[in-house]
This record gives sequence, structure tokens and C-alpha cells, in this order.
Amino acid sequence: MTAQEWHGQTPRAPGHVLIVGGGASGVLMAVHLLAQSGQAFRVTLVERRRRLGRGIAYSTTAQDHLLNTRVHNMSAFTSDPDHFRDWLARRPAGAGASGDSFVSRSIYGAYLSSLLSSWRRIGFHRRITCVTAECQRLEPISRGIAAHFSDGSVRLADVAILATGHVERDAHPLASPWEPVAVGLDQRVVLVGTGLTMVDQVVSLLRAGHKGEIVALSRRGLLPHGHRPTRPLSLGLQDLPLGAPPSAILRWLRRLAREAEAQGGTWRDAVDGVRPYVRCFWRRMTLGDRSRFLRHGLAWWDIHRHRIPPDSADQLAAALRSGQLRLHRAEFAHAEPGPEGVRLHLRPRGGADGPRTLDCAVAVDCRGIRSDPEAHASPLVADLLRAGVARVDPLRIGLEVTLDCRVVDARGRASDRIFAVGPASRAGFWEITAIPDIREQVARLAALLAGEAADAFDEGRRQTRPVQS
Repeated sequence: MTAQEWHGQTPRAPGHVLIVGGGASGVLMAVHLLAQSGQAFRVTLVERRRRLGRGIAYSTTAQDHLLNTRVHNMSAFTSDPDHFRDWLARRPAGAGASGDSFVSRSIYGAYLSSLLSSWRRIGFHRRITCVTAECQRLEPISRGIAAHFSDGSVRLADVAILATGHVERDAHPLASPWEPVAVGLDQRVVLVGTGLTMVDQVVSLLRAGHKGEIVALSRRGLLPHGHRPTRPLSLGLQDLPLGAPPSAILRWLRRLAREAEAQGGTWRDAVDGVRPYVRCFWRRMTLGDRSRFLRHGLAWWDIHRHRIPPDSADQLAAALRSGQLRLHRAEFAHAEPGPEGVRLHLRPRGGADGPRTLDCAVAVDCRGIRSDPEAHASPLVADLLRAGVARVDPLRIGLEVTLDCRVVDARGRASDRIFAVGPASRAGFWEITAIPDIREQVARLAALLAGEAADAFDEGRRQTRPVQS
């Protein structure tokens, strides 16, 4: 079956599902499968880390690394929107928190872990098995899938789901953003990238009493906007310019923002109203339009769509006013040892005048998501690509997947045994990094695998309503 022929084809309900990856995507996929009333799935969840639910985003222990989404929109279940808020209210860490609060990501990691703990504690006839190991190969066989592990063992399943999250960047010679920054309080720190990861670093440095200069650099020097109360516009598919070029979509979105402002709201109302339909826009874009969006529109979309908690925004603004935080517009070329510790080589944007090198004690890699899944592949993804079981999408931003999460092989055939969810499916869904998007995706896939909704991924079956981020 080709990637173009998959639509409407529902796989035979599998009994045993193997999920590779025990971060947010994997845990959410597992609990939605287990919660299916019409199918008693057996689930094997494979994660090389010992703690489940603690992928890149939620492994931090820094209490000042906050969720970028309010508590009320972080439930694991669209059908139970208060699930996380109720869980939080029963714990000391949630004292004083409301649905509009932004709590630490480490707390949310504990919430994700607790979702599986109840299933494992109850037993449910061993319906959930958690394996601490590294899966290095997924082999389609006549009976389903054979999963090969680094210790030489093999496990069989009916289908496998890739929930491997973001590709972790090899930051060297830059410092990893996932480790504490070791630097003198008066030394200069350079943050390469000006997105959400940079915000975490600035907040942590300021909280630690850092007095030295902090330089944040990127090609455009754009900073994420802060959250404010919103009233998302209510939109339907019939209101959207689906299939229009990015320039026309941008004009439409600006018009929506002006209309929201004329009614006493803000541009945030327009962005949040559009959010549930981002997948629809992406799917209707031509390959050329997708490429143009990534080159010219992505940075602007990100700072408006992926906003930061008000407290974090206030800290950034204060640091900019005081001069301790400085924005520098340039493209990072490479780094090497320097007189202060690290020397960065830069390319000023557009050939403008500016420093070509920048010395600092520490330079931290805050560039965010690594795109090309082949250039920085895990052993498993490298094997899938080498064997032709999967292929990279034409824009090289992820593995190619169909609208219903099936991995596409080297010959363009959609698999009926290997699926991908969360950031691993980014090429097909684009906006699939936030919990509200992932929980809807995994709920739809669970329903599809259970044979309960052959049209689970149809654009008309939108399961979410516009909500505040």
C-alpha cells in the first residue's frame, strides 16, 4: 500500500503494542491505549532511562523551568480537562496553583510518571510492561514486529509506535542546555539561540545570582512573546484559507488579529483560534510552500505561537533594560577554544557590520530542535533508514508519516505495523511538540488501532476547541 492509498484503511486491532520511547509522547500513547474500552491492549513501553515521563523537556530539576502552557490545558486527556489540575491539587507542590498557573516542568514530569504508576500498581493482568533498555532495530515479520535490543534480546509485538521525542543535539564545543552552567558569577555567557531554551537559561542564570553579561544571539534576534489572558477566536474549517500560499495565510492572520484588537482583544486571540488547525494548514501546503514557510515565516510564527509565562517574560524584559542581557543578530558559524574559554565565529546578518568573533567563558547551545533525523539519528532510526523501513521527508525535518501516523518506507508505502507520534511525526503534523497536540494525536491513534474510528484523523473530526495556551 502506498502512502497515497492508506486513507480509510483501518488495521486489524492489534493485541500487543510496543512503544519505543518513555517520555511524554510514549507515556501518553500508553495510557490512551490502556484506557480504550473496546480493546484490551497489552502494552510494552521501552525507555533507556529509568524514569518514565522524563524526556528532554521534563527531566529538568530546576524549579524555575516552567511549563509554557497553563495548568488548565495540560491534562493528559482531552475528555478530562481537569485531570492535571485535580492531580496537582492533591499534592503539596500544587499548593496555591490554579488553572491559570504556570508550574515547573519537573512537577509535570512527576504527573506523567504517575499516569503509568496506577496501571502498573493495579496490575491489570500484566497489560503494561516497562522495559529499561535501548531498542536498536524494528524488524517487520510475518507475525508483526520483532524488536531487537542492545543486549541481544528480542521481543515480539503486533505493531510498534515510535515515540522517540526530539533528537538530542551533540552540543560540543558548546555547552549542553540540559546541564547546569558552570561559570563564574561575573563572566560573560553567550546563548546561541533566542527561543524557549534560551529563556530557561537566562532565568536560571539570574536566579543563581549571575552578574556578568549574557549575550543571546540568533539570525533575527527575535524573542518569544509572553502569555496574557486571551479569548481565542472561534473558527471552523470553512473559515480557513487552506491551500493558500504562506504569504496569503499571513495576510489573513494579520487581518484576524486586527479584528480581534478592534473587538477589545489582542493578536493572541487570533493565534490561539488558529492553533487547532495548524495540522490542516500544513497538510494542504505544497512542498514548495512548506519550504518557504520554514525559511521565511517560521521564526515569526514561533515567537507568537510558543509564548512564555508572564514571570519569565518580565525577567527577560528587566534584564534587557538593565543591559545585563544583550541581543545580537548574527548567524553562528562555529566555536573553538578562546582566551576567555570559548571563541565563537559569527556571520553578521545580511553582510552588516558587526563583530565576526565573540569571546566568552561559556557558550550554551540553545538552538532547540534538531531537524535532520538522518544526520543525527539514534541507532534505531539509523537502522530503520538503512533498511528502507522508513525514509526522511523531502524537507529533512523528520521521518515521513501519513496523516494517521503510519511510517512511510523507502518505496513510498505506508506501514500497517510501524507508527510514529509526538515529535517523531513532526514532518507530517508540524505542530506536534505541545501536550495539547500530542494528547489529541495519541487519542486518535488509539481509537484507530482499536478499530473504533476509521475516520479518527479526518480533518472534520476536530476534537479540541480553541483554548488559552
